[in-house]
Amino acid sequence: MNNVQFATYLHILALLDLNKGALLSSSYIAGSININAVIVRKAIIELKQAGFVQSKEGKGGGTQLVEAADKILLSDIYKIINSVSVLGKTNSPNPTCPIGKQINTHIDHLYREAERALINHLEKITLAEFSKQLI
Repeated sequence: MNNVQFATYLHILALLDLNKGALLSSSYIAGSININAVIVRKAIIELKQAGFVQSKEGKGGGTQLVEAADKILLSDIYKIINSVSVLGKTNSPNPTCPIGKQINTHIDHLYREAERALINHLEKITLAEFSKQLI
């Protein structure tokens, strides 16, 4: 599990929040995160689709936060990128094995409970609260 997507999206949004009103370029944002600007631009597309940011292209362009940081929950950010359980995927055990034929049902249940606990926690924290820790 080496998925840095949540951390990347949260970093972008916190940076935009702490630079209210400024248009930040993808290369500036990428420099802050220490990643390729192409990855930042892909993230910005999804953050735009979610209604959190807006971008202006061309010279003097950039991205800024359009949703108030106190209205964005960390769970909202997590839901944008969540395609696989935080614990990963199940495997494909032998269906003739007494354990293998039933384990994924129980693992799936465990994963759903863990995911729900994580989302419940993230629902209690706004982007504004998170960003405030960085200043």
